[in-house]
Amino acid sequence: MKDKQDRREGIDATNKLFFTELDYSYAPSTEIPRFRVYTRRQIDEIPQLQKLPLSDRIAMKAIAAVFPFRVNNYVIDQLIDWSDIPNDPIYQLTFPQPDMLKIEDFQQMYTLVGNGASDKEIVSAAREIQQTLNPHPAGQMELNVPQYDGQPIWGLQHKYPETVLFFPAAGQTCHAYCTYCFRWAQFVGINELKFAAHEAEALTGYLREHKEVTDVLFTGGDPMVMKTKVLRRYIQKILDDSNLEHIQNIRIGTKAPAYWPYRFVDNKDADDLLRLFELVRMSGRQVAVMAHYSHPRELSTDVAKEALRRIRHTGATIRCQAPLIRHVNDDADVWAKMWQEQISLGAVPYYMFVERDTGARNYFEVPLIQALDIFNGAYRQISGLARTVRGPSMSATPGKVLVDGVKSIHGEKVFVLKFLQAREPQWVGKTFFAHYNPEAVWLDQLEPAFAKEEFFFEAELREMKAQAGNVPTKELVPELGED
Repeated sequence: MKDKQDRREGIDATNKLFFTELDYSYAPSTEIPRFRVYTRRQIDEIPQLQKLPLSDRIAMKAIAAVFPFRVNNYVIDQLIDWSDIPNDPIYQLTFPQPDMLKIEDFQQMYTLVGNGASDKEIVSAAREIQQTLNPHPAGQMELNVPQYDGQPIWGLQHKYPETVLFFPAAGQTCHAYCTYCFRWAQFVGINELKFAAHEAEALTGYLREHKEVTDVLFTGGDPMVMKTKVLRRYIQKILDDSNLEHIQNIRIGTKAPAYWPYRFVDNKDADDLLRLFELVRMSGRQVAVMAHYSHPRELSTDVAKEALRRIRHTGATIRCQAPLIRHVNDDADVWAKMWQEQISLGAVPYYMFVERDTGARNYFEVPLIQALDIFNGAYRQISGLARTVRGPSMSATPGKVLVDGVKSIHGEKVFVLKFLQAREPQWVGKTFFAHYNPEAVWLDQLEPAFAKEEFFFEAELREMKAQAGNVPTKELVPELGED
């Protein structure tokens, strides 16, 4: 206890910590740009799109009425190769593509937008399509929302015993949106589909009652869109509470190092953000920046590299994860290059995910067998330092399911599957088998092998769903669509 008291007294004594003693200097080779964002209503203002036919821009607006669209000048000017569109991977990653919708849905939206339909008509048609796209997969609404004082906390998710996800309301947007985003429903203006917390009291109260929790993951959206003083208010409540000593890790889920690395370099309060990371470290806890990198080009700019250097200088760990996305990174060499570059910059390759069963999945998904081949092809090219990465992994309703390989057992060709994480801790590490299906892209398309009627976890999962059926549902409050 004395060590913990000494740490707290040291934190109270100064907010500067080690920051002023470390080298955080950065001399950019070019002028640092002012952040500018473009949404659906500004598509025609993007200079590089002026060369496209009007029909292509109308198509973009039609898709962007269904899926969220937001991009910034850094992505446009420094990450996209405009001589290679529409094939450029970062372009595919950030700009709407016609095939993201079913043909009939695309034609409907294109006609409405092209004919100058009212916002009300466009939003109404978009809402009908959105409801068919599995807005919140893997039981997020039904199974993940915890209760405090008998009421659901709609700004928290608690799927795995050790980790609580926190969705600060001010962080429920991003510097740019990924076209594949599995949290797209957060950003389309449907209130009942949003996770957001305006205050931290429910979070800290819930954590006091759940001593099994060791990790709090700030997520969204992207917490790094918040000013540091706002993020600090949330984190400080955890650090100052003597009843929360069991919280050992603060995680920050963010795409900012890829989409707006200036947040860590020249943003008005970038230095203050780094001091906050140090403050957490001095409390005896760890900071893990869960960085989403989808392609090695996102690591290629000088400012992207500098952002990682500054983050690492605070003692924070950077762990890198992304889904395998068709048209963006469905190539073993791309993943090998990305993992190698992450290691060279001091970051840790963490997960290759399978694209989730939501949104524009038909455009982005890759069959599981192809995902396995890509993972193994990349894994063979990297050194042991990068082999911290795990995948391909499905973040499905029961947990994170690893596609571990394909085997022939008792004359039957099967997928070998394994739980890396699970709702029920006893499932973790368990291996199970599914009939080999070369077309399967998700867990629910696989069937148990060896004449079994169901996977070993399904009966217990049904019980969990039945118990969750008594939890109050979120109040439906209509809201206008966001651009």
